[in-house]
Amino acid sequence: MTVIKQKTNFIILLTTLSCLFSFSSLSAVNKGKTNNPQFTQFTYQGEDPVYENNPLKSDEFYNPILQGCYPDPSITRKGDDYFLVTSSFAMFPGVPIFHSKDLVNWKQIGHVLDRKSQLIVHDCGISAGIYAPAIKYNPYNDTFYMITTQFSGGIGNMVVKTKDPFKGWSEVQKLNFDGIDPSLFFDEDGKAYVVHNDAPDRGKALYEGHRVIKIWEYDLEKDQVIAGTDRIIVDGGVDITQKPIWIEAPHIYKRNGLYYLMCAEGGTGDWHSEVIFTSDHPMGPYKPADNNPILSQRYLHPDRQNKVDWAGHADLIEGPNGKYYGVFLAIRPNEKNRVNTGRETFILPVDWSGKYPVFENGLIPMSPKLKMPTGVVNKTGRDGFFPNGNFTFQDNFQSASLDYRWIGVRVPREEFIKTDKKGLTITPFAANLKEVAPTSTLFHRQQHKYFTATTTMQYTPTSNTDLAGMVCYQSERFYYLFGVTRKGNQNYLVLQRTEKGSSTILASQPIDTDKPISLQITAQGDAYRFNYAIDGKNFQNLGGTYSGDILSTDVAGGFTGNLIGLHATTKNDAIVKP
Repeated sequence: MTVIKQKTNFIILLTTLSCLFSFSSLSAVNKGKTNNPQFTQFTYQGEDPVYENNPLKSDEFYNPILQGCYPDPSITRKGDDYFLVTSSFAMFPGVPIFHSKDLVNWKQIGHVLDRKSQLIVHDCGISAGIYAPAIKYNPYNDTFYMITTQFSGGIGNMVVKTKDPFKGWSEVQKLNFDGIDPSLFFDEDGKAYVVHNDAPDRGKALYEGHRVIKIWEYDLEKDQVIAGTDRIIVDGGVDITQKPIWIEAPHIYKRNGLYYLMCAEGGTGDWHSEVIFTSDHPMGPYKPADNNPILSQRYLHPDRQNKVDWAGHADLIEGPNGKYYGVFLAIRPNEKNRVNTGRETFILPVDWSGKYPVFENGLIPMSPKLKMPTGVVNKTGRDGFFPNGNFTFQDNFQSASLDYRWIGVRVPREEFIKTDKKGLTITPFAANLKEVAPTSTLFHRQQHKYFTATTTMQYTPTSNTDLAGMVCYQSERFYYLFGVTRKGNQNYLVLQRTEKGSSTILASQPIDTDKPISLQITAQGDAYRFNYAIDGKNFQNLGGTYSGDILSTDVAGGFTGNLIGLHATTKNDAIVKP
């Protein structure tokens, strides 16, 4: 199934799917169990050859700026402060938010949606939940807005706001319109508008993927669109006679008295692009530029070196030196053209010296390195700034607060974890990974094509329904499970592969759990290996080498990348056979 068809199916079916499942598993924690797994350390090490072969000079930084599943970026500015958000789907907390002073060095300052009252994803699939957040600062009331579509909880399009992104966000305000990918625009006269993707008027769809861009006036006092003000400003895309698909992710900008509407076109797969339109009025009519697309990798050789693809879904901002930049999503497929790291956040300088903005080198093969803006020092990976390139992330779980990179799926982390001087303890839910329900799994995104992830765990299961260990999780229907369970009076290490919801035990090995066991997952592109050590250093492999195909978007569908998890359950279905 193509990415385009996946997206169409998701939007039509998500509400139906969420009704098929309940929230009962969250309350089904095995309260009588006292021997919960304890994790004393976790190490994630990136080992991508592209970074080894392209070392940085003193005036360079790596692209992407956010590696791993950080798609659909949106950016805004207040003074010298830049804030960036990305999609999070059913991950909890939702909508990671980053801060920078220079567009190179970014710190994650939290998540926009960090409460269950804001984020109702307990019964939705991994690729439902939050789509395409757009963050905008309104200088006329000194307020930040984050507007998005929540495909769960009966919410739909919604907005939250704050005076200070460092101090949290409001409760959700539901918005009275359909479609996806909303974005706010604040004009110089104080008026506000919402622009978004929608279906054509009833009976006017001409082909599969035919969408429109619609605009509404927005009441800042009521935080609501003004009924009856809606207008279609783009029908189909740049040239409807060519049957363009999935015009979406619109943003409006104003420069030199002219209004610019920038949108993604072509779907989020290999025909993805960014296009631009202009108008003399925010409500249109909008005319496409004659040099579209202004960003795309779709025309390039499929076997190019250090391939970056699927570029689009962009947002523009003026940089600290007066030059414009654009953030956007793209992918870095592995040697088998698979997308295990998901859609990532990239940045490029934008040339706006003429009438239209154009992404510099956005139509040629992208380099893994960029020149830094004048006067900027690269601090990525130091002093709390988010790392990129090859890096090592280590956690002994003894900090006062858990690192923001750790997330749950469908449920807050705090409902199943505890950290203290002994490490991380997971209280397992009676839910396994197949269920569209909260699972007791603490996740870290896969951020490299080549990586090693290692943890040390103390755990003794009491029955074959108990299991704890590590996972590689693309969705509730596609994952690897690698952990310790029990059969009779013997504990076993087991490796399970789940594809399209059907599971197979690949390998199992009797294991002594009197002492801590070290578990390790490695990947070299498509080749994944699952290793263990009982002395903490001499690792042995379980089962051989396996394909990462089921961890890729092109096989598993959906919109996320692989998540590496520390997992426990009292409803294990990886049963060791006689």
